[in-house]
Amino acid sequence: MKFEDYRIAPEIKQNLADLGFIRPTDIQYRAIGSILKNEDVLAIAQTGTGKTAAFAIPILHLLKHGSGRKKEPGVKCLVMVPTRELALQITDVFNTIGKNTGIKAFALFGGVDQNPQISKLETGVDILITTPGRMFDLASQGHLILDRIKILVLDEADRMLDLGFLKDITDLSKRIPRSRQTLFFSATINDHIKKLAYSLVRNAIRIQISPKDPVSKNINHSVAFISMDDKRFFLERMIRENADNKILVFVRTKVRAERVLKALERVSIESLTIHGDKDQAARLSALKQFREGNVKVLIATDVSARGIDIPDVDFVVNYDLPDVAENYVHRVGRTGRGKKKGMAFSFCSPEEKPLHEEIEKFIQKPIEVLKINKQEYEETLDLTQDVSDKWKATLDEIAAAESWMKKKRNKK
Repeated sequence: MKFEDYRIAPEIKQNLADLGFIRPTDIQYRAIGSILKNEDVLAIAQTGTGKTAAFAIPILHLLKHGSGRKKEPGVKCLVMVPTRELALQITDVFNTIGKNTGIKAFALFGGVDQNPQISKLETGVDILITTPGRMFDLASQGHLILDRIKILVLDEADRMLDLGFLKDITDLSKRIPRSRQTLFFSATINDHIKKLAYSLVRNAIRIQISPKDPVSKNINHSVAFISMDDKRFFLERMIRENADNKILVFVRTKVRAERVLKALERVSIESLTIHGDKDQAARLSALKQFREGNVKVLIATDVSARGIDIPDVDFVVNYDLPDVAENYVHRVGRTGRGKKKGMAFSFCSPEEKPLHEEIEKFIQKPIEVLKINKQEYEETLDLTQDVSDKWKATLDEIAAAESWMKKKRNKK
């Protein structure tokens, strides 16, 4: 089935054609029809499967031509997400696919001045994509009306639970109309997620994509066993050998992110970081530069893993292995999206081997090991342009030479 065969607004069909979208992905094929019938949906789908368009396409049609289109002002569709970056990217999908439909989508989140957001809401918004904090702030101030919601979407529900948003979701469900359509999307499923989902949806159509394979088949995985202190040299070499590619690097902490940034600066490789200590303007600027290809290397923490939806990410590098195996799936899901191929490389130090074993167990398959012989390993260390490390190597050589000379004199 092709998008042109769906009974959706001609403007939406044209926008999809302009984007080069001919046939729906699995999640889109299975979700769009049910959503168009005003049915509740509970969907479990891994990242990179096209799930944002799976709910954006039918929602846009319903708000333009279906029962969701009403003359009274106010938000008619509310999409709750865990991060600001994800809110912005979903908004972009709605506005791109919904061009010329007259449907207005807007991203609402904290960390920025609320006055321009209030002004935007006053001019009229049909679809609001929001994080919980700012949404409740403006609702309590009377700037956001929630009693006209026709469609509720919870996206990345598992991530919202991880971030402690359960109470926010529960509170929201009590403040919006019970006679609504609810669409519940999650990358993973467990008992907690099931309990939340079934408390929100009614007679939902359940969709589960690739339940036995939590990672996209378009991604090639490999791991290299490298000393923790030597990782920066192998990252430097990898970047230089793939200079024209977009490389997304994941580290475990905000401090580590800045240290890797400084290490790359020392070898004249430009990169940017995105993590929780960055203000909103800096985070948006970093994403924009990486998205447009002005900077080829972006260093991120796990809190950003699901908020990064950048087209054509060629490599995901796990500079540090994640503490939680499930986060591996969210990290590598930033590449190999849709029908495109992607590469996921992991640097595993000796102390991280238990984490590596947990990841293989979670994704239910072994990860190819890149064998590095002693000569190749030493060549990588010798090829570095890190001046500070070259001085260290020189000092080590001098110390070794002095030790050898001392031993030689003692023998005499």
